[in-house]
Amino acid sequence: MPIIRLLLTLQPLLFGLGFLAPLAAQIITRAGLTPPFGLTPVLAGLVIGGTLGAVANLRGSWI
Repeated sequence: MPIIRLLLTLQPLLFGLGFLAPLAAQIITRAGLTPPFGLTPVLAGLVIGGTLGAVANLRGSWI
C-alpha cells in the first residue's frame, strides 16, 4: 500500500517525465530548434517536463 500511495503522490512528476518530456523533445526536433547549453532534444525535454511536473506536484495543481 505505501508504494501505491507514493506513486499517487508523485503522479504529476511522473506525467511530466513520461508524457511531457518526450512531447517537448519531439516538438523541439520537429521545429528545428537547437536546445541551449548543448543539450540534446531529449535532455531538454526531460528538463522541461521534469520542471513542469515538479511545479505541479509542489503546487498540487497544474493550473
